[in-house]
Amino acid sequence: MDQPYSTAPRSEAGKFITLIPARLDRLPWSRLHTLIVVGLGITWALDGLEVTLMGAIGAVLQLPDTLGLNAEQIGFISSCYLTGAVVGALVFGHLTDRHGRRRFFFISLALYLIGVALTACAWNLASFAIFRAVTGAGIGGEYAAVNSAIDELVPARIRGRVDLIVNGSFWLGAAAGALSGIVLLNPRFVPYRYGWRAGFAIGTALGLAILYLRKFIPESPRWLLTHDRPGEAELVVAEMERAVEARAGRPLEFPDAVLAVRIRPRRAIGIGGALRTIVIRYRRRALLGVTLMAAQAFTYNAIFFTYAIVLNRFFGVSAAHAAAYLLPFAAANFAGPVIMSPLFDSVGRRRMIAATYAIAAAILILTGAMFARGMLTSFEQGLLWTAMFFFASPAASAAYLTVSEIFPLEIRALAIAIFFAAGAAVGGIAAPWFFGRLIDTGSRAALLHGYLAAAALMLLAAIVEMVIGVPAERRSLEQIAAPLSSE
Repeated sequence: MDQPYSTAPRSEAGKFITLIPARLDRLPWSRLHTLIVVGLGITWALDGLEVTLMGAIGAVLQLPDTLGLNAEQIGFISSCYLTGAVVGALVFGHLTDRHGRRRFFFISLALYLIGVALTACAWNLASFAIFRAVTGAGIGGEYAAVNSAIDELVPARIRGRVDLIVNGSFWLGAAAGALSGIVLLNPRFVPYRYGWRAGFAIGTALGLAILYLRKFIPESPRWLLTHDRPGEAELVVAEMERAVEARAGRPLEFPDAVLAVRIRPRRAIGIGGALRTIVIRYRRRALLGVTLMAAQAFTYNAIFFTYAIVLNRFFGVSAAHAAAYLLPFAAANFAGPVIMSPLFDSVGRRRMIAATYAIAAAILILTGAMFARGMLTSFEQGLLWTAMFFFASPAASAAYLTVSEIFPLEIRALAIAIFFAAGAAVGGIAAPWFFGRLIDTGSRAALLHGYLAAAALMLLAAIVEMVIGVPAERRSLEQIAAPLSSE
């Protein structure tokens, strides 16, 4: 190499050798990393806000002076949101791999802003469902672009910790939704017919604020390399290195040449080629991804889209007070990833993912059995749910971490989208509607069957992880899954 931090000159065969991935992985934490986490991680907080608001207003939307919906219709609306997220993830995932991560930071966020603003203006079931689908499409697109970029820009030694905390920020949004719900869904402060609409304005304000931050986040150098733009990749990494060196007052250590990657840029890989790569070349990893995603999606969407209705129907908790129960849930869900995330990089992915899935399943079985027998007060029910989600939250975050790091760079965003879609289809889209029907029966025993189904999926995911899980901790993305353009 001509210079310590340069990409090697291109050969006559159109190949080049680069240490850019190794240079990214050896960087210490910097202000840019913080900006990346805040500017991109807000996606999870926005989704948490949306899910929480929908769960909190479930009981309110059944009132005659709002939209007068029943539990099954509310479950249907939630399913529309998830359907939109699936479609958005698949469409934007493919486009993100073809045209870059950065461009779709803005497009997907703009679509979310349009959808959430329109949701506040919904006048009946049909309009509400359509606008929620648009909102979901924006969030789904965010997942594909954001998770790809974070993994490709964060150093390998702490990738698991950062990803889990970023994914856990979903619950910061959930807490914001719960706190706003306490005020906006209390008729002493705001009439019900206006309060639920005002809640969605919070998401609009957050989304607008984050647009400004994102203009400072660069394109993924790894993506630039595989799309025949090594010069641009070099500029991005060199700027990151200069900022770190200026702050540290000393030059960075040069990575070992053995970590170099040989790249031959290739044309874009279509959806068919990506699916063949995932299903044939990485079929064991595909099974792992869909199992983890489906299990966590079913469990979370089943409970959180219907928790307010359960509290109202079986424990007599008013719509005005149901939102307050989410605060301890949100605290436990955020605390779980924050406290346990270092273990995913030290103890390892396989052991920690399997353990968190299994423990969450065990607590859910206990909670469901006690609920069915009428042994719990609303406080005790909430306490057990809180304990379960302390473990379920890092498990769910680890599912997204897994599918974002075990497939080649050229199809990473689409792979995230595919497994998000598969998980949502198997566990997410059907779960709110299914649990809505169980709640409408008024039977605790019927609802127990739903909880047991969720627990069974979580236990299955734990077993699959132990058998075929990928030891990705502290390894570069190129070591976990070599780019399709590498040699």
